Amino acid sequence: MSKLTRDDVLKLARLSRLRVSEDEIEKFRSELSEILEYVQQLDAVDTAGLEPTYQVTGLTNVDRADEIKAYSAKPADLLKNAPAVKDGQFKVKRVL
Repeated sequence: MSKLTRDDVLKLARLSRLRVSEDEIEKFRSELSEILEYVQQLDAVDTAGLEPTYQVTGLTNVDRADEIKAYSAKPADLLKNAPAVKDGQFKVKRVL
């Protein structure tokens, strides 16, 4: 793979909204080129027989099943416990 050019680093800096000095351009050009070379090594690894790793904790479906529950309470029974009731509804202080 070819090394990154000065223009490549300036474009990345512009896309990242970073200001870079002339010294930083050369430093980043070198560092980013090394990173890309490492990634290229990873691309060369044979992964033909390997299964993808989607998660590493070993957990499977931790969601609970949806269940319909029938509540037998009637509105009138619930309103008996309210400190104040008006027109069949809970009466509360005004909230602005």
